[in-house]
Amino acid sequence: MTSATLLTRPVGVSTEAGATGALLRSRLRTYERVLMVLDLAIISLAVLAGYFGRFNWVVEPFGGGEPIGSQIPYAVVGPALVLVWLGSLKLQRCYDDRVLGYGADEYRRVTSASLRLAGAIAIAGYIANVGVARGFLALTFATGTVGLLAGRYAARKWLHRARVRGTGWSRRVLVVGDAPHVLELVHTLRREPYAGYRVVGACIPDALLAPVPQRLGDVPVVGSFRSILESARAAGVDTVAVTASGELTAARLRRLGWQMEGTGIDLVLAPALTDVAGPRIHTRPVAGLPLIHVEAPEFRGTRKIVKGFVDRFTAIVGLTIALPVLIVIAIAIKLDSKGPVIFRQKRVGQGGREFGVYKFRTMVVNADEMLAKLAASNEHDGLLFKMRKDPRVTRVGRILRKYSLDELPQLLNVLVGHMSLVGPRPPLPSEVARYDGDIARRLLVKPGITGLWQVSGRSDLSWEDGLRLDLYYVENWSLATDVVIMWKTIGAVMASRGAY
Repeated sequence: MTSATLLTRPVGVSTEAGATGALLRSRLRTYERVLMVLDLAIISLAVLAGYFGRFNWVVEPFGGGEPIGSQIPYAVVGPALVLVWLGSLKLQRCYDDRVLGYGADEYRRVTSASLRLAGAIAIAGYIANVGVARGFLALTFATGTVGLLAGRYAARKWLHRARVRGTGWSRRVLVVGDAPHVLELVHTLRREPYAGYRVVGACIPDALLAPVPQRLGDVPVVGSFRSILESARAAGVDTVAVTASGELTAARLRRLGWQMEGTGIDLVLAPALTDVAGPRIHTRPVAGLPLIHVEAPEFRGTRKIVKGFVDRFTAIVGLTIALPVLIVIAIAIKLDSKGPVIFRQKRVGQGGREFGVYKFRTMVVNADEMLAKLAASNEHDGLLFKMRKDPRVTRVGRILRKYSLDELPQLLNVLVGHMSLVGPRPPLPSEVARYDGDIARRLLVKPGITGLWQVSGRSDLSWEDGLRLDLYYVENWSLATDVVIMWKTIGAVMASRGAY
């Protein structure tokens, strides 16, 4: 029997796969309903905050004396606004399970729905000559939008913990493709378990027709391309993820999609293209073929100018606010050990240009001389030297490193334009001397005080993972991403993850 025949043979719904998929869908529906109730509560509180903040507990009409508006009190407008706002979130598909729990699209949709509604109300009020109190709208939508984002963040953290614990909130995935691509996709999905995809098996070419290993790493090989649906049914999966393979032609994939209709199993195509952010990807159907357009990275232009302005402005504000803290730290360093307060080290910035990075001194003055003797104790792979209990670090230095306070003087580097608030880790010249072509792409943007490496584990990251995160940022940076990273930096610093 040919492979094409097997792929077109009718397949019934798997009891196990159907039950697994039904359980997951039921849990996701419950999660969506909880999100909706949470949003309802947050919006209601925002409307009350906007009213009391604007009118100071005084009951006011809606229209500020206008004939139409004076007949509609805020007691009516408030509940109506709550319902309309909730409807706006629904119309913007803010409860779509494909965006819940992972990525920035969920936050982007919530923000878009809120701001569009605020604009629509302001325009409608102006056209209809209804005097909506601008203070009420501003307070309501400002507090409501921030509250909605905070609520989504808290709900997402709960969902992430549930997925990491493996309590049935993740999709069970069967990966289909050539062995190297299967292993790569498995590694990618396992790198971020909170995304909600748990690989339980794999199908590779002719796995059941030749004496091949029945495992790829620790992933069991449960079938071949001749038995994809049967294997999915036997493994009890609810998602089939197809990656690159020369044998999976367009016709075979189309037949596979047809046969998966009504089985309760989702089909996901994973292209070989990785580490590209969503905003750079656009799908355009041409002659029935979904072409994926990938925009080139942006290394200059208006957004870069805005980023530079925000960096410098924030650096000025940060230095002003942190001045008392800087003075206290400087005194503590001076009392703790001999040597200068500020440590200036040569680093490599954008375009390979060297500059001096400023940090509070956290080591003894002869730390460089001691490095050769400690080389055998390096606990980090790649080009970096890291020790959890480095004898060169002073007592005050350990505290400063734990909470990244030693990096506060780098705001001066941001102010003069050597660094950015967010970017790749600033490398040493000795590291750059050993860069190959791929790693050198880190030098296309300014290094940052914080970055994806900082919020993802810092020194706990392997060299490969740290490099991957830096390159991802270089290729996919955006102002919105910078805001998210700076927000996450606060949590990473307070938790002291990977700080030593």
